[in-house]
Amino acid sequence: MNTNNSTKKITITALLAALALIFSYIEVLIPFNPAIPGIKLGIANLVILITLYYLGAKYALIVNLVRVLIAGLLFNGLFGVAYSLAGALASFLIMILLKKTNIFSVTGISIAGGVAHNFGQILIAAFLVSNLKIFVYFPVLIISGVVSGAIIGIVAHLILKRLPQNALIN
Repeated sequence: MNTNNSTKKITITALLAALALIFSYIEVLIPFNPAIPGIKLGIANLVILITLYYLGAKYALIVNLVRVLIAGLLFNGLFGVAYSLAGALASFLIMILLKKTNIFSVTGISIAGGVAHNFGQILIAAFLVSNLKIFVYFPVLIISGVVSGAIIGIVAHLILKRLPQNALIN
């Protein structure tokens, strides 16, 4: 890879990390309260999904980790970081694996990522409170993961269609 292309990817990665952080902050400001704890829109995941498709897994992981760590420390504290990190890593792993199959659409991968994110968070919650009964709540989180994942996936698909295909070489 030439230096110019590498510099371009690093610059775009930094901009996308900043955008993901801004989206995390916007989500904190949005008065979305479905009366069920843990349910969020996940708009920052839009940036992660676009980065995964546009720059590749390595850069998407960097954006994801930067967003989770900074947003978690700014808005949620250490426990928030633990929950976000568990969800983000579970989601990211599933999205990478499904993307490699070339079977699923961007929306399908986003839906799986949304559900995996909620699974990762409920898994860490069960560990922290030492109680598996918390998994009773998982069906509600599956529904929220599917709905938010579908919305994010559709928006990501629309954005990816408009991005220049040959701007960066993966």
